[in-house]
Amino acid sequence: MSKAGALDLASGLGGKIDKSDVLSSVEKYEKYHVYYGGAEEERKANYSDMVNKYYDLVTSFYEFGWGESFHFAPRFKGESLRESIKRHEHFLALQLGLKPGQKVLDVGCGIGGPLREIARFSSTSVTGLNNNEYQISRGKELNRIAGVDRTCDFVKADFMKMPFPDNSFDAVYAIEATCHAPDAYGCYSEIYRVLKPGQCFAAYEWCMTDAFNPHNQEHKKIKAEIEIGDGLPDIRSTEQCIDALKKAGFEVIWSKDLAAGSPVPWYLPLDTTHFSLNSFRLTAVGRFFTKNMVKALEYLGLAPKGSQRVQDFLEKAAQGLVEGGRKEIFTPLFFFSARKPHSESQ
Repeated sequence: MSKAGALDLASGLGGKIDKSDVLSSVEKYEKYHVYYGGAEEERKANYSDMVNKYYDLVTSFYEFGWGESFHFAPRFKGESLRESIKRHEHFLALQLGLKPGQKVLDVGCGIGGPLREIARFSSTSVTGLNNNEYQISRGKELNRIAGVDRTCDFVKADFMKMPFPDNSFDAVYAIEATCHAPDAYGCYSEIYRVLKPGQCFAAYEWCMTDAFNPHNQEHKKIKAEIEIGDGLPDIRSTEQCIDALKKAGFEVIWSKDLAAGSPVPWYLPLDTTHFSLNSFRLTAVGRFFTKNMVKALEYLGLAPKGSQRVQDFLEKAAQGLVEGGRKEIFTPLFFFSARKPHSESQ
């Protein structure tokens, strides 16, 4: 169950930001990014503030459009978007070899859609780590509705400085979340620390592929659109992710860009040439409807000033994601599975 109506969207816009401060928060967020003269160094130095502002501003839009799981998935022909998302989450659980009763950590859990699905699928207890107060409050409400509030919970913390003892979890996963980290090595090192020896960490990462040319102006524009529209300090290459894992001490079991060879393109739900009743709100027609609805809600005072600006940079992100996918210079589906050795000497 997730928010579906226009008034639910309006009431959640801005998250925990005071409604009178939403516009100034949008302006501050925008200034972090290349489009408005922002620098990568500043985004990395202020990543916590930037990412928190981003998720306060966009979570209601995400839930309105995507439901409870804010991520992409490879898709088979004849498979709905919702089905592909659930299968993608189940695949992660299977790759981790989860067993009933294990303690699992979801790093950057959003409002907990994958957390609830994986907990039910694997009969595990999942802790969601998130630094955004609004998303945690939504997640706890949805956990209660789903009946998993006794086995699953949330902890508000920065994934660069986790408040857990060493060797706390039987498994750790991240779904399109650690891309927000200013430093992959620092983030993976914290995950390594809290994971029990001999156990696994698996993730889906947002990455630039080998086809990305940092000297190509069009490629740079697409990358900048994705960064501003998705709250990212930078987008790493697949090679940088693997190098960071190894440097943190992990043994990489296997890795693959799951976007390659997917029968249905991962970006299809956002493609303006595509129409689907099953994912109507993500289509060009659905996004046009949402844009005008938000405009009306803001005019009537039911949504805070600045809401349209949030819709605008999310639209910019959609354009960048589709173009990045078409040109195969970007993937949100770089998967890896890595193991923490039984001992430091291994």
